[in-house]
Amino acid sequence: MEKNTPEITGYHAHVYYDAASKPDAEALRAEIDDRFETVLGRWHDKPVGPHPHWSYQVAFEPDVFASLIPWLALNRRGLNILLHPETGDTVADHSTHAMWLGESVELRLDKLG
Repeated sequence: MEKNTPEITGYHAHVYYDAASKPDAEALRAEIDDRFETVLGRWHDKPVGPHPHWSYQVAFEPDVFASLIPWLALNRRGLNILLHPETGDTVADHSTHAMWLGESVELRLDKLG
């Protein structure tokens, strides 16, 4: 590990959707569950925490990144996805360290405490 680099203990992908795109989000979730070792979070049909859109979370270990993220890039069904590491610094993880598949959106970082 490089000097002064935080340890990544896992990743979260937050899949954003709305009422019209929920069927795509459901299909994507089912495909993720069938193909990858992940922990799927609850459906949030309203903005929750820093997320300004409806979403669900996909949590996964670092060794899943190399297979899941390229697959998501090609199969995200037009949905926007926030991807971030888990380093223990929640604000940095959701901002400085964040990556996007699709279009990025402004997060409500003040909700992270």
